[in-house]
Amino acid sequence: MKNQLPSVWISCIPLLVLVILISVAVSLFGDNALNGASQLVLLLSSSVCVMLGLSIKSMTFRDFEKTITEKIASVSIALVILLLIGALSGTWMVSGIVPTLIYYGMYILQPAWFLVSACVICAVVSLMVGSSWTTVATIGIALMGIGQALGFSIGWTAGAIISGAYFGDKMSPLSDTTVMASSTVGVPLFTHIRYMMGTTWPTFSITLIVFLIVGIVKGAEGVSDVAEVSNGLRSTFCISPWLLTVPVATGYMIYKKLPSVAILFFSVIMACVAALIAQPERLLEIAGTGDTSVKSTVIGLLTMMYGETNIDTGSEMLNSLVSTSGMAGMISTIWLIVCAMIFGAAMTASKMLDSIVFSMLRRTKNAVAMVGSTAVMCIFLNLIMCDQYLSIIIASSMYKDAYLDNGYEPKLLSRTIEDSATVTSPIIPWTTCGMTT
Repeated sequence: MKNQLPSVWISCIPLLVLVILISVAVSLFGDNALNGASQLVLLLSSSVCVMLGLSIKSMTFRDFEKTITEKIASVSIALVILLLIGALSGTWMVSGIVPTLIYYGMYILQPAWFLVSACVICAVVSLMVGSSWTTVATIGIALMGIGQALGFSIGWTAGAIISGAYFGDKMSPLSDTTVMASSTVGVPLFTHIRYMMGTTWPTFSITLIVFLIVGIVKGAEGVSDVAEVSNGLRSTFCISPWLLTVPVATGYMIYKKLPSVAILFFSVIMACVAALIAQPERLLEIAGTGDTSVKSTVIGLLTMMYGETNIDTGSEMLNSLVSTSGMAGMISTIWLIVCAMIFGAAMTASKMLDSIVFSMLRRTKNAVAMVGSTAVMCIFLNLIMCDQYLSIIIASSMYKDAYLDNGYEPKLLSRTIEDSATVTSPIIPWTTCGMTT
């Protein structure tokens, strides 16, 4: 097998090109690098990989096309979910669902305890439903709004939401990644979960302490904005407890374990009905036609699902809080995922990924090196394959025999895979999890 693979030095060339070009893109465009520059960098790096593959192996361009098609097809559902999340954020905001949650949440969740509360709430929800994505896309959206209203930066609030969602996901017997990590290695599910507690609970405890400290320090800074936000929400939206029936119904669908696509779709539909009943003026404002016809209402309804919505609340700070971008706001995200998948497919088809994997495996001499190699490989696979499911499957198939041959317990492998492949996926911008969160 070794003789059939390209050398590890050649295999690393596309990665080196990617790192260099990404650095250049970030230095030139900053935060806007994800709006196009990074996508082009991934395509350029893919072209380097393809050219090297065609020159050093007996391959055809058709081989690359086939692998690219398969990789993109593997994330097609994830792309649909991203579009639905965009529609959900728009409809839940304009319909008054998120404003209502923000309005009541500001008085229930005290600023000092907000980040800890958000983290724990998401952990409990994710533990019950076994899905970090569903947790982030539903309760996470509401908590983001509450956090902004209380004066917390988007980064801290998102961090609390994601930390809780992924903790619950790792500990839940209903989680697909947890089941996948244990089953592919051959470890009983609850044995795997109990063994993960040794790394997960200490990490989660430290995380809560950090969020508590930050909440105490930063919570006081945003208290003065609460009155402004609550008055602005009251004057702009119809704030009513009955609007909370939509998230309650969504929670019931989650409890019944409906597919994520179905949950998000029906949540969008329910929010549209709520908008027609509770916020007809906001729909007309979004339409911008200047009349009150049914046509204008329909235009507003469709726009809040797919396009940008800018509602005037009389407060510049609150305007930015309630503005949304709908499905259109997800286009650059989907573009990035597709380009990342193309790069991963090129590395796979050219066997350059296999060459790097083989080089790492032969250097593992003890348990520490084996675990470290596994963790590094899982992170590397997330960077290249852009999907945690592929990373889990590939890593388990690569290392399963190596762990057995060296006398290491299979549960050590399953835990290491979860501790690396699953939890690092949301912090890599071009993975499906990174884009969703």
